[in-house]
Amino acid sequence: MSASFPLTRRKAGRFWIILACLLCLGGAVGLVLNALSSTIVFFMAPSQVLAHPPAPTRTIRLGGMVVAGSLHTGRASDDTPEARFDVTDGQAAVTVQYRGILPDLFREGQSVVALGRYDGHGFTASEVLAKHDETYMPKEVADALQKSGRWDPRFGPPPNAADWNSMTVPHPDTPPGPGAAP
Repeated sequence: MSASFPLTRRKAGRFWIILACLLCLGGAVGLVLNALSSTIVFFMAPSQVLAHPPAPTRTIRLGGMVVAGSLHTGRASDDTPEARFDVTDGQAAVTVQYRGILPDLFREGQSVVALGRYDGHGFTASEVLAKHDETYMPKEVADALQKSGRWDPRFGPPPNAADWNSMTVPHPDTPPGPGAAP
């Protein structure tokens, strides 16, 4: 006697129905993951952006502290407000360009999250989010500052704005400032 059982028409029909259902489910999961991957916005600190630049078409959230003295404002030719400022995590700084009105709570030396794209030279923000009050800091910004080793919340608030300039490692293309060792 043979141990194999021939597939009956009924069993073969069930097999093909189950296989078709699994293929449809796999296709649906693939489409959902593809749609989500294009809408997910990742948080990156300035040192991460410079170490592993995202694709110029990829939207990211850049977070850190606004470097004191780095804010420059003006108006575009169409009278739209423009702002340029540096964001740091204590290890590196990225220049952010933004066209629009900055939030009322935006200040130098305080945490900020900017939504936009990095093109390899600078970050162009489409939205700038400022903190709520003097004690609030977005979790991602706090984590980036802690990871850089420049701030530990157990020992008080972040360093004051004036200290952030000296805490930032200059970009390799930036010439040394006055009084810097050769």
